Amino acid sequence: MEKRRICLVIEDNDDIRGLIGMVLTRAGFEVRPVATGAAGIAAAADPAVSLVTLDLGLPDMDGHVVARAVRALSSAPLLFITARAEDDDLLAGMASGAAAYLTKPFRAQELRDAANHLCPGPVHAPAAAGAQAEPAKRRP
Repeated sequence: MEKRRICLVIEDNDDIRGLIGMVLTRAGFEVRPVATGAAGIAAAADPAVSLVTLDLGLPDMDGHVVARAVRALSSAPLLFITARAEDDDLLAGMASGAAAYLTKPFRAQELRDAANHLCPGPVHAPAAAGAQAEPAKRRP
């Protein structure tokens, strides 16, 4: 049985939350979107969550507070996706428990690559032992 990859997306902007959800769904994740830090902290308590994306600019609480609370509840990697792009922001993000940091605007491929790096998908087993490989083509 394959392990499901479940990503908790904590993002207050509906459009960005939808975009993140679409990209990660296409990458093979089950996406659980929430719009507030409080909802994100509550959802992070689920041990099935295998990745968390987090916007730092949430309406109800500071993203770093959310990150520390999530980190206390879950060992899932934290991927910060935020408009805060200064070096100090990156360092503060890493100190809050971020495993990776993407700045907005981001490219879909960047998000997909970061998510797959932090939470690799299932590895498919090679063909069964004794199975025949496709024969090589002969040169005339």
